[in-house]
Amino acid sequence: MNRILLDTDVLINFLRGHEKTRDYLTSVCDKADVCCSAIAVAEIHAGMKEHERTKTAELFDSLTIIEVTREIAEKAGTYKRTIRLQGLELDDCIIAATAFIKHAILATGNIKHYPMTDIKKNIVGG
Repeated sequence: MNRILLDTDVLINFLRGHEKTRDYLTSVCDKADVCCSAIAVAEIHAGMKEHERTKTAELFDSLTIIEVTREIAEKAGTYKRTIRLQGLELDDCIIAATAFIKHAILATGNIKHYPMTDIKKNIVGG
């Protein structure tokens, strides 16, 4: 079974009711293990409003949450050190490293945040 790792922007768009994102997730949920990084959980909670708490908890309860391991952290550090692009954020490096280590396809709407050439990516939204 394929594994799809959802980027934070995909989670946000789903929570905001974006039709293309909902359609994408509906199309993959029966065919793949749909998951996200614990980093995405932190990013969502950092910007979440109190009235969004229940819907957000329901979403995370339906996903596999992947913890940041030493192997993921080391790969993320390698991305950050070797990819010399201004604006490359460590949190994006951790999410990309999670996709790499877990052999997952990264589903994102922010393809520019992921210049890594060793991971598979699906562009969601638009």
